[in-house]
Amino acid sequence: MAKLIDAVEFFELRWEAGEEFLRRWHFWATHSRLEPVIEVARTIKRHWEGILNWFNSKLTIGFLEGINGLIQATKARAWGYRSTRNLIIMAYLSAGKLELNLPT
Repeated sequence: MAKLIDAVEFFELRWEAGEEFLRRWHFWATHSRLEPVIEVARTIKRHWEGILNWFNSKLTIGFLEGINGLIQATKARAWGYRSTRNLIIMAYLSAGKLELNLPT
């Protein structure tokens, strides 16, 4: 029988060990008789590569959500930009947290 690991151990796994853990869990989940667990297993299978990429990058969707929030705030600050190019420039300035130290 496979050794159970806790959440801290899971997040410290390397890519290969993470894949092995997910593969075993997926097998168990798809053979369970619990429909909600089977549905979660199907969802994980659809996002398999993205989940495994986390073991290399350690980046979560929270990073992207934060940048999206900055862009939405940039859009809300203005009633409209004359072009999409200007909006993109303002988004880069907001998300990049640049300090331009311009003379006043």
